[in-house]
Order: sequence, then structure tokens, then C-alpha cells
Amino acid sequence: MADELGCWQPLPPDDLVAVLAQVPVAWWLAGGWALDRYLGRVTREHADTDVQVRHRDHMQVRVALADWDMHAADPPGTLRPWPVDEELGPHIHDIWCRRSPNAPWQFQLMLAEDQHGMWLYRRDSRIRLPLDALAGPASTSSLRVLAPEIQLLYKSKALRPKDQQDFDAVLPVLEAQRRQWLRNALQLADPSHPWLHQL
Repeated sequence: MADELGCWQPLPPDDLVAVLAQVPVAWWLAGGWALDRYLGRVTREHADTDVQVRHRDHMQVRVALADWDMHAADPPGTLRPWPVDEELGPHIHDIWCRRSPNAPWQFQLMLAEDQHGMWLYRRDSRIRLPLDALAGPASTSSLRVLAPEIQLLYKSKALRPKDQQDFDAVLPVLEAQRRQWLRNALQLADPSHPWLHQL
């Protein structure tokens, strides 16, 4: 999909802090980069950089980054321009961002649901956590990094080769409490998931 929709030059995670400094809402480094931060090393090449924000905050992000060219994945697999004044519907949860129409894509915004101070897993709202628990142990004062068990849950759906690679890298060092949470979440969302026997 990336080849058809334009080339990528992913923004390094440390550079996100400067780019998103003007965004007045909470955001979290997500995707494979979040897991590499948890591991403390780069385990593979990253084709993109993912940033999670709450869906309810997406308009504030758009206004703060008004000079960026942003496109919503609507429907998934296609992109359409996202104007500064358009509020996105709840079915949209993936936005591609670049500095100008001719520039490479630099990061993706992933829109997450929340309710009453709780993060909700989009594919099964029975799975939830306090918003404060989203920031994992790799977080710093300037960069919130999504907790590894949450990121692995997101990756569990499609099981692309890179998702399995990430799981295999993280599992040996995943703390017991995080491992148990992921096991419980998968048992709810996908009781036949192949990761369950390893957890």
C-alpha cells in the first residue's frame, strides 16, 4: 500500500518530540518503534512511525499541525485529504502525515477510543485499561511510549511477519504482569490465537 500511495521517510522517534511539541493533547509512540524502545535496541527496519492519540483529541492535533498535509485512511487501503476543519467519524482510526503534498510520509496517527478515563480496545471494548497505564516503562518525561502488552495486542490481529518477529523479540523479557494482561486480552478477543500457548 505504501508504494501505491507514496514513499515513506519515517520520522525518527526522538524527532517526534519537536514536531509534536505544539500538540496540546497526550500522544504515545506506538508500533514497532514502541517495542524497540521497550527492548532498548533496534531489532528491525521500520517502514513507518506510529503515533497514538485519543480519537476525541484528533481535531486539536489537526489544528496544531495545520501546515501539515494529512490524509485519512477512509476506507482502509485508500487515502483522502483531511482538511483542517473536518471532524472525522468514529470509523476512521488511521491518518498519514507529511509536511507537504510532495514530501514523503513521515508518521501515522492512530486514533484510539476512550471512555470515562479508560482506554478501550477498538476491536473488543471489553478490553480496557486506565489511560494512565498506556505509557509503558520505556516512557520518558518528554516521550510517552505505548506499553508493550498493548502494542502487541494491536499487532495480534493480522500477524504479518514483522508482527510475529516483534512478539518473538519481546516475549522473553515481558514482565509477568504484562504477559498475563496480554493473555487475558487475547482469550477475550481471539480464544484460538496462536500466541496463547506461548503466553
